[in-house]
Amino acid sequence: MPSGPSSAARTPFVLLVVLLLGGGLITLLLLNSALNQGSFKLRELKDRTTELTDEEQALQRDVDAHAAPDALERRARELGMVPGGSPAFLGPDGKVLGEPTVAPSPKPGRTPSRAPARTGDPGPARTREATAGPGASTAPEPTATERRPAATAPTTSGR
Repeated sequence: MPSGPSSAARTPFVLLVVLLLGGGLITLLLLNSALNQGSFKLRELKDRTTELTDEEQALQRDVDAHAAPDALERRARELGMVPGGSPAFLGPDGKVLGEPTVAPSPKPGRTPSRAPARTGDPGPARTREATAGPGASTAPEPTATERRPAATAPTTSGR
């Protein structure tokens, strides 16, 4: 039997199998590269999310620190504000509940300004704080004239 025609019929089949295997390997390589690229991008996005979350938490801590009651009171006093007097409330029937009082006016010598720069001298406020103990108020006691309510309510300029 002649062996020539059987080997010639086998060549296209072998070429087809080699092409299919080569094409499959190239397709797998491209698919694997695309998945790796996506995983790198995902890792970058997760790292960025972590950074932004840390930054958000730091900013929230700053906001909470500035919104704390003692920080608000200190900033208000720096601006020359004083605590309000006793409020009065209106009941559901329109009756006034409580006795309203006017807030004491600030001392005349004080002007609203930034807090002075700290020096080595502890000053009288520091001494009061040290002698009063922790948790005690270090605000100066109002004088008798400051405790007395004013005869008329203060007016505003309308701005």
